[in-house]
Amino acid sequence: MEPVTHFLTGACLSRTGLNRKAAYATLTMVIAAEFPDVDTLWSLRGPIEGFQHHRGITHTFLGLPFEAALIVAGVYAWHRWRVRRANAHPVARPKPLTDAPPRWGMLYGFALLALLSHLLLDYTNNYGVRPFFPFNDRWYAASIVFIVDPLILALLLGALILPWLFALISAEVGAKKQPFRGRGWSIAALGCILGWWGLRVFEHQHAVQMAMTQSLVAPTPAGATGLSQPDADASYVPTFLPARAALASPDLLNPFRWSAVMDFGTVYRLAEIDNSSGTLIMGETTYPKPGTSAAVRTAERSKLGRVYMDWSPMPFVEVTKSDSELVSGGESAAAGAVITFRDPRFLGGRMRESGREPLVGAVELDAAGHVVRQTLGGREER
Repeated sequence: MEPVTHFLTGACLSRTGLNRKAAYATLTMVIAAEFPDVDTLWSLRGPIEGFQHHRGITHTFLGLPFEAALIVAGVYAWHRWRVRRANAHPVARPKPLTDAPPRWGMLYGFALLALLSHLLLDYTNNYGVRPFFPFNDRWYAASIVFIVDPLILALLLGALILPWLFALISAEVGAKKQPFRGRGWSIAALGCILGWWGLRVFEHQHAVQMAMTQSLVAPTPAGATGLSQPDADASYVPTFLPARAALASPDLLNPFRWSAVMDFGTVYRLAEIDNSSGTLIMGETTYPKPGTSAAVRTAERSKLGRVYMDWSPMPFVEVTKSDSELVSGGESAAAGAVITFRDPRFLGGRMRESGREPLVGAVELDAAGHVVRQTLGGREER
């Protein structure tokens, strides 16, 4: 999920009553809820390097205990600085530094809880996480919510803002100030989010089941990829390919609208699904699976190819001729091939409507079949 949702989730988790147990609970959990995304710093070394390490070791069960220790150590250093400053400027009737006592062991547990919330939120979208890495490289993705979910944001913001607004109203009428507010609001917001996820899990399963009932006419003996054999060949009997696997990706707003990709054995096909009306609209384009040509094999062995093929469950791989002269080792070379990698989870729905194609990678080869350029999202790897 995007950073704001992570920060707000950490704050709401703290406001469920944990902030009454230990000082700095809110600060610790807000930081921890977003901390695993520190791995985005890898992108400073290049787009492919960032892609390789994003949702890597900082998003694993192995890494979380060390991250929690680092966060609590930072909060402890902040606390010691505040104590030293208070001792250096004593007052006659000092105000306590915190409303609750510092309990560092408890804060460590709270940090772990907030870190786990980050993994859970990332698991709910279709990019996925590898929580068991490096022992298990498998990606897990529930694919039930978009990377930005307006309803979840509204619930989290409401749980944090509404208690503050009611406190202002209470102050106007002279009510006694409460040190810890909003516990009920936070619990209700988190409960509603769980319910929202439950609905989307059900609709996601419905969309996948609908996609799995589809079939596709196999390519004709002549190698055509159309849906029907020319009328001239009266002896041709079409063969229908059943869907072997299907993925469904969520819509930004509508829990009944899904973008699907189906694996028909030799090709992939996109579709748009509306669960509310029970309709499935098949895309017009058929995408071949990665071939076994020398160019494709070379591209898959490149740095980008290895990372992309490991991450994408149904990669689209397209080979085209390069229309530019390539430069390798300071010498010009004849133009070769461009192997493009796409992931179907980011090609349908609102992505298609906006004309955007995120996470598109390309490996460019010279005429001799050597890798001379690698790009991801239009950015070239240095």
